[in-house]
Amino acid sequence: MSEEYFKKLSNYFIASVVIFVLAHLLWEHLNGGVLSHHLLHSSDLPAISNWWNIVVLPLLAWFSTTRIKRRISFQPDDPSAKGKIPKGILIGFFGMLLVSIFQSVTFEFGYENITMYTALCVLLVGLFLPIYRAECILGHVLGATFIFGSIIPIMGILVIATISAFSNLLMKPVLINIWGRFKKLRPQQSRK
Repeated sequence: MSEEYFKKLSNYFIASVVIFVLAHLLWEHLNGGVLSHHLLHSSDLPAISNWWNIVVLPLLAWFSTTRIKRRISFQPDDPSAKGKIPKGILIGFFGMLLVSIFQSVTFEFGYENITMYTALCVLLVGLFLPIYRAECILGHVLGATFIFGSIIPIMGILVIATISAFSNLLMKPVLINIWGRFKKLRPQQSRK
């Protein structure tokens, strides 16, 4: 994929996020007003308006595309590579998008326990897979925007992403290093 083509794709993606946000806010405005969501679903805590989506989602889309751009190797002279986004990025984005849509639907139909258990499963999966990546965070926030707005999902996924980053970037290399040393020592001990 060439860098120019990726820039064009990222501009289209950011523009589609802006259109999505504006359409969502217009729909809410025409159907009773723009919603506000209370933290922890408690009316005692402050409410956050969905108007923040206009700022948060396009910025998150821009941030995600710039982070993804750093991870892609570009081939400017290869026309056959045009349009190939790495599968890991697509799996991370659409996987988290589907998980957050599932959480939103279960919450909307009154199954808060399933929503909570799904969040715990995402946390557990994040211990082994890199959920801290920008495409995963963006997918999660976009999937939860209709039901929870954008601020509350960002706060939740940033906690999970921090734990995932700690696990994958710090703990996993240490454990792999210890395991490698253990495997090297084991054959020597069995020879004696």
